[in-house]
Amino acid sequence: MQEVKVSTVISASCEDVFDVLVDLSRRPAFSDHYLKDFRLSTTNPRGEGATARFLLDRRIFDQRGEIRIAKCERPHRIVEEGSLGRLGRSSLSAVYELQPESGGCRVQLTTSSEPKKSVDRIREKGVARWMRRNTKKALKRLGDLLEDPAGGSPRGVTVAAYEPQTAPRYGDHVKAGGASPSEAAAADG
Repeated sequence: MQEVKVSTVISASCEDVFDVLVDLSRRPAFSDHYLKDFRLSTTNPRGEGATARFLLDRRIFDQRGEIRIAKCERPHRIVEEGSLGRLGRSSLSAVYELQPESGGCRVQLTTSSEPKKSVDRIREKGVARWMRRNTKKALKRLGDLLEDPAGGSPRGVTVAAYEPQTAPRYGDHVKAGGASPSEAAAADG
């Protein structure tokens, strides 16, 4: 797929827009019209290393994909990398660039994918126009979400079967030395 660029101006601060974009759990709130079956792959949905899987829902040749936040520079840039298609052969990238503008924040989204095999190139034929239309709609929905004060904060998705209350049972609270964070803080203090 060739590189696709779309942009819009949102009447919110770049920091607020960045906070929504850097949190993958909030992504379905504005992009669920073309990213179906959205699932988090990591327990922390925010910042570098956060990963999610999805189904790119096209009428013909829908494809599974995975995206990971590779780099984020608050509040100006978020770089996402991932894979798409059969066996994850095609590489995928999305770059969000935020620039302050009078009356809000200009958000530019650049997406591209690089098919590795000829079969994948055939499957991605015509996807640039489809992607432009859907990413433009997603940015409009993001703007509506941030500009509507009555709407409140959208509820984000979570990791399936992850219960924060039971996380200590799996060792999330224990350091390598065997002491809990509170015990280690008491020993240091």
